[in-house]
Amino acid sequence: MSEPKAPTPAPGDTYKGWLFKWTNYIKGYQRRWFVLSNGLLSYYRTQAEMGHTCRGTINLATANIAVEDSCNFVISNGGTQTYHLKASSEVERQRWITALELAKAKAFRMQAESDDSGDDSTPPATGQGAGSRNSEVQSTLRTLGSKVEDLSTCNDLIAKHGSALQRSLSELEGVRLGGETSEKIRQVTERATLFRITSNAMINACRDFLALAQTHSKRWQKALQAEREQRVRLEETLEQLAKQHNHLERAFRGATVLPASQSNPAIDSKGPVSGKGDASDEDEENEFFDACEDVQEFITVPADPKYHRRSGSNVSGISSELGMDDGTTSLDEQSLASNPESPQSQELVPVRKRRTRIPDKPNYSLNLWSIMKNCIGKELSKIPMPVNFNEPLSMLQRLSEDLEYYELLDRAAKCQSSLEQMCYVAAFTVSSYSTTVHRTGKPFNPLLGETFELDRVQESGYRSLCEQVSHHPPAAAHHAISERGWTLRQEIALASKFRGKYLSIMPLGSIHCIFEKSTNHYTWKKVTTTVHNIIVGKLWIDQSGEIDVVNHKTGDRCHLKFAPYSYFSRDVARKVTGVVTDKDGKAHYVLSGTWDEKMEYSRVMQSSRRGENGADGRQKTVYQTLKAKELWRKTPLPEGAENMYYFSTLALTLNELEEGVAPTDSRRRPDQRLMEQGRWEEANAEKQRLEEKQRTVRREREREANRAASPSEEAEEVEIASEPSETTYKTETLHGSHPPAYSMEGPYGAPVKSGHQDNYKSMWFEQLVDPVTGEPTHIYKGGYWEAKEQGNWDSCPDIF
Repeated sequence: MSEPKAPTPAPGDTYKGWLFKWTNYIKGYQRRWFVLSNGLLSYYRTQAEMGHTCRGTINLATANIAVEDSCNFVISNGGTQTYHLKASSEVERQRWITALELAKAKAFRMQAESDDSGDDSTPPATGQGAGSRNSEVQSTLRTLGSKVEDLSTCNDLIAKHGSALQRSLSELEGVRLGGETSEKIRQVTERATLFRITSNAMINACRDFLALAQTHSKRWQKALQAEREQRVRLEETLEQLAKQHNHLERAFRGATVLPASQSNPAIDSKGPVSGKGDASDEDEENEFFDACEDVQEFITVPADPKYHRRSGSNVSGISSELGMDDGTTSLDEQSLASNPESPQSQELVPVRKRRTRIPDKPNYSLNLWSIMKNCIGKELSKIPMPVNFNEPLSMLQRLSEDLEYYELLDRAAKCQSSLEQMCYVAAFTVSSYSTTVHRTGKPFNPLLGETFELDRVQESGYRSLCEQVSHHPPAAAHHAISERGWTLRQEIALASKFRGKYLSIMPLGSIHCIFEKSTNHYTWKKVTTTVHNIIVGKLWIDQSGEIDVVNHKTGDRCHLKFAPYSYFSRDVARKVTGVVTDKDGKAHYVLSGTWDEKMEYSRVMQSSRRGENGADGRQKTVYQTLKAKELWRKTPLPEGAENMYYFSTLALTLNELEEGVAPTDSRRRPDQRLMEQGRWEEANAEKQRLEEKQRTVRREREREANRAASPSEEAEEVEIASEPSETTYKTETLHGSHPPAYSMEGPYGAPVKSGHQDNYKSMWFEQLVDPVTGEPTHIYKGGYWEAKEQGNWDSCPDIF
């Protein structure tokens, strides 16, 4: 479920990674690149800044590290520097805390050694590291060894001369008084002198040894104390990690929020809800988790240990025990969490090698005067916007990116349970937004009649076709079919509201997914996309709202909630939560995750109502769930994606030239091709030519429609702007897999009205009333792939 755990850094290692740093109440938390090295914590806006621009550095030797909650922590040096940081998860926060504590202990030790060795003639250089410290220790040991050898030599000399002096004294006692006396006294005097000299040498050697030992004693004591403190910290950290080992994956999930309208009024309340005080020593997972700061309308807690012990081997028994229908509502936990149909095992060897790079995005500066001078004397709706604001993909290609994680539908098609299938469909719904996080470039407006095919039958088992079927209002139809038993179709139009600081884009229309084997028919709508910082600042994208995924055959439903971003929330950004219920409203699965990273599921074993009411006066629903398991995880972007418009691996291949596609295919669009090649001035000129050409065709088509409607009267020619250019980029930017809002709007979102409806009919789709939703929609009528096989495109219009 969680991302692969990086090894805990050793004291000498460099630790790097992304953290969210609090900036101010306007911008809130901002993503920054942090580097921990040599006791210093530095941060940069991007990894590319590491070579030239450091935004701030704090010395950990005197810093205080405090943990605020599961993801937030604070680093302060007691002065002017204070960093309020937030990690993406509790595990990531713990890794950083461990690395910071180790680095702090090392920095403190190095500072103490530097202070103590201030009087030394040649203190070791900071950069020498462990090798320098070892060299210093060896030198000290050699000096002490030399002094010990001097003491040993002096000891031998004292013993030798002491024995000689003793003999002389003995001989002196037996000497008779006479001529020998003076000679004996002289010998005793000489030997006593030698003994005194040797004793003095011994005393000096001892004094030197004592002085040297005293010099290094203080340093050793401090080093020993620092090692003891570091050992205590390591033991505490290790103990904490051991206690958290069985809780980490649950700590990420958090509590999920279910609207009261989706709550089951007849929730099964049998069996008390286990609290923390009832935790069993045999199962450390029996713990409550309230992971949402917002007003919670339901809470998930781990299920009773009996469910954990039996879930792996007797799931059907649990289903019977809970009164669940064994045919449609039971779920083999193994099949859902570790489906053998992994992306690696599913993929066949492709018949052609797809490209993995496109030309890097040129760094062209935008001159507003160059835009405005071309607008003098023109109608506002005809003012062209340069391709500087675009990305080299059509909106139809962006719509096809919904199939980035087609494997989820492949797995769903193999599910025996409709509720299990619903989990995969819900995960697929969320995954379609994962490509929108960094994609702030505006895709090209599709021309009326423009198409885009995505044929991946040999590689992935599916083929897809998109067509721009309407211009007023703008709408794109999409049809995809897979050899693995599923069909996806949608027609998306949208409405937008410009609110000064941000633009809200509300997609209109339903998405349908039909599975051939089970005949289950799912529908859902898209959430609202919000583009922030329209006037001033850096553009960023958020998805918010609610989605109801409905199975029209069984009545199953999944209610998903996309939480809007808040500057003041400590919750995980871009959070998505949901509950899967059957036709009777009984909850079976809880979903949680983020729309830009991953989705997980937890099976509900029991549910009940909490006694106290929430902040809004409603009771909270408590779900006892099994351990969370992963449904979907975003594939990392390819290397160098920041220079290629942040395209994913699939997006890099969408505009690659292919033989046999229709002449109306987006790959053949000349202005888009020129932009991809970095020839932006030529792309701007070509873009204006295409827009003017479509206006001319539209006017002619309306004349014909007017003549057909009034054959006895000469049709009045009303000149209108058939292809209103993107008059304002930021107010018309569209992010995500949605058709364009900007082609139906003039400046500031005002609708552009035409005088007459033309008689245009789409080439490959026909408009019908959907029998499930009752909405008018364009449905694929066939003929495209047959025309491709025959190479016959005579019926296609010349739009480029």
